[in-house]
Amino acid sequence: MTSTQLRVPADFGLALQQARLAHGMTQADLAGEVDVPQSTISEIEAGKSTIFMRRLLDLMQATGVELTATWEDEADAPRR
Repeated sequence: MTSTQLRVPADFGLALQQARLAHGMTQADLAGEVDVPQSTISEIEAGKSTIFMRRLLDLMQATGVELTATWEDEADAPRR
């Protein structure tokens, strides 16, 4: 298992990308799973920030809340 703290939008993107790859999924596969365009997955993985995400992260920091993402490593993840 791999874990990382999520502090900035790029952290979310990297965690999502690593988890997606560990599951043997393409961006198109993941987009289909959650019914969004593939470009949305690409933007998130690239660390594109939104006003909502930036404010959420600011609120978390101001209140001392830490977010951590944990996902299965490639060897542990089931293949699709």
